[in-house]
Amino acid sequence: MFTKILIANRGEIACRVIKTACAMGIRTVAVYSDADASARFVKLADEAYRLGPAPAAESYLKAGLILDIAKQSGAQAVHPGYGFLSENEDFAAACEAAGIAFIGPPASAIAAMGSKSAAKALMEKANVPLVPGYHGDNQDEQFLKAEADKMGYPVLIKASAGGGGKGMRIVERSDDFIAALASCQREARASFGDDKVLVEKYLTRPRHVEIQVFADSLGGCVYLFERDCSVQRRHQKVLEEAPAPHLPAATRQAMGEAAVAAARAVGYVGAGTVEFIMDVESGQFYFMEMNTRLQVEHPVTEMITGQDLVAWQLKVASGQPLPLQQQQLAIHGHSIEARIYAEDPDKGFLPATGTLVHLQPPAENAHVRVDTGVLEGDTISPFYDPMIAKLIVWGETREAALQQLDAALAAYQVVGVTTNIRFLRRIAANPAFASGDVDTGLIARYHDSLLPAPAAPSSEQLALLAVGETLAAASDDNHAFGALQGWRLNGTLERRLGFAHGDSRIEVLLRQQQQEQQLVSVNGSDIPLRASLQGKQLTANLGGKQISATLVRHGAQRVLFADGERIAVDYLDPYAYEEAGVHGETHMKAPMPGRVVALLAEAGTRVAKGEPLLILEAMKMEHTITAPADGKVLAFYFAAGEQVSDGDELVDFEAD
Repeated sequence: MFTKILIANRGEIACRVIKTACAMGIRTVAVYSDADASARFVKLADEAYRLGPAPAAESYLKAGLILDIAKQSGAQAVHPGYGFLSENEDFAAACEAAGIAFIGPPASAIAAMGSKSAAKALMEKANVPLVPGYHGDNQDEQFLKAEADKMGYPVLIKASAGGGGKGMRIVERSDDFIAALASCQREARASFGDDKVLVEKYLTRPRHVEIQVFADSLGGCVYLFERDCSVQRRHQKVLEEAPAPHLPAATRQAMGEAAVAAARAVGYVGAGTVEFIMDVESGQFYFMEMNTRLQVEHPVTEMITGQDLVAWQLKVASGQPLPLQQQQLAIHGHSIEARIYAEDPDKGFLPATGTLVHLQPPAENAHVRVDTGVLEGDTISPFYDPMIAKLIVWGETREAALQQLDAALAAYQVVGVTTNIRFLRRIAANPAFASGDVDTGLIARYHDSLLPAPAAPSSEQLALLAVGETLAAASDDNHAFGALQGWRLNGTLERRLGFAHGDSRIEVLLRQQQQEQQLVSVNGSDIPLRASLQGKQLTANLGGKQISATLVRHGAQRVLFADGERIAVDYLDPYAYEEAGVHGETHMKAPMPGRVVALLAEAGTRVAKGEPLLILEAMKMEHTITAPADGKVLAFYFAAGEQVSDGDELVDFEAD
């Protein structure tokens, strides 16, 4: 077994590998960019070496430098994690040439499965069923359009070297094909350095079911059952679970055996995932692709099998046989993984950046696991995937796992960036998902119920916010309220507090009745309340109901976590000076840091509401900025290729 390994990755996956390596007595070497100099994985590793500036091309993708560090540090093997160099055949070959073990498959297997087109050709020879489509080398746009027209719409354009939902477009009409192809190719070049695509018939009600396979260098190969990853948005997985709900045992076995056959066909070694697309109506499954690495969602497989897949990787890479044979593997219980992202579901899932000023995950136990690469005080930067954590739960049954999931999500507290936690809770509570009636269109089909307008704070929540703000301000020597006490000799102390929630302005009146007793007037009703505040922890008796809550004050924002709910408002400080906007509402601003890819309109032209104006690329995904109303484009402030910061003015737009 190795005594020291280098982890050529970052974030939660680096932390995950370090955890197992430490348990096995293996020393770890981390490599980091300037943006990650103080990251959690750097602190957890035994040694850490700087790679370079924040952009991945100048740090985590510098294969030669990573190998030099491996040699310098005395690491005997490199674990690539997922993403970055994990499926780079040249890097795997370079490790082998340098006498350093690559904790993954041989370069030849990566090459065979790295191209979606080549992999499909290989599977076709092996008689594995394929979705109808064009997987060849001809990339002429008119030829590809003709192929799409021939198979009929909708079709799916997919980057041949892609993954993670990047470089994929669904095209509903022939007229939209060329523009979608260009966008897909741009994204593929930016993400993978390769703009080759394939075109497939798009199944209208597909399930995404993948099989975890594992092979050793001695000829052993097994499958560790399946994961259902159908709940997706923008072709990126949101929730994953194992085993797949309502999957017949015969289908499970057939898919598992097909996955093992695929792995054997390319001389596979290590952990891999064979992905299938499954027609909900017929139950027929088709080969989609093989990921030659450990997957983001591997923890759900670990939870139902009781196996540590990273430990399996390390044993297999060091030449040992598989720890278990197929007949020794069994499914126990049900597991679900939710990806906690810094993103705004109410704004088209735009990635969010900022500092995690408050971060409190749920307590971990036998039923709840949190894989994360960040700590409170860390920054979510624009340079990498905005994942905060993977929340994994387990239960004896799927129903028990769903209950664990909702409770754990309710307990997850994040302030400083917008997250998808509330959205995840709505999915878990969705009747179709709860019953296991899943397919990749679930989120789109239930869009309105999954993304309703933000609910206004309740009277109880406003009362807690108001009293919490008063108690916090009273302990703040720099605040105007800090000098005020709650007792008056001849009279009742009254305070009016203002909050903003969206476009609404709310006023709350607090009247001091006696020591520690408040009467809160909100929304036309009076609520008696006693409360105390210790740091962020608010303890209150509200109308006879005992409540323990958390109150976080961040700038003007006030965030309350109480009874499993999160409510955020802005405190309207009566002593603050509100500066008027410089330009008014006609100037459209960047919703996130990124790079302007293309301008889609010309200054001086009229456009209709919803018409695309420019494309912004952030975190390797393209986001189209559209006209907010019918009107006129007066000017663009950035040219294609230029970088923008969050809030930068992009377009001077005059609405009708």
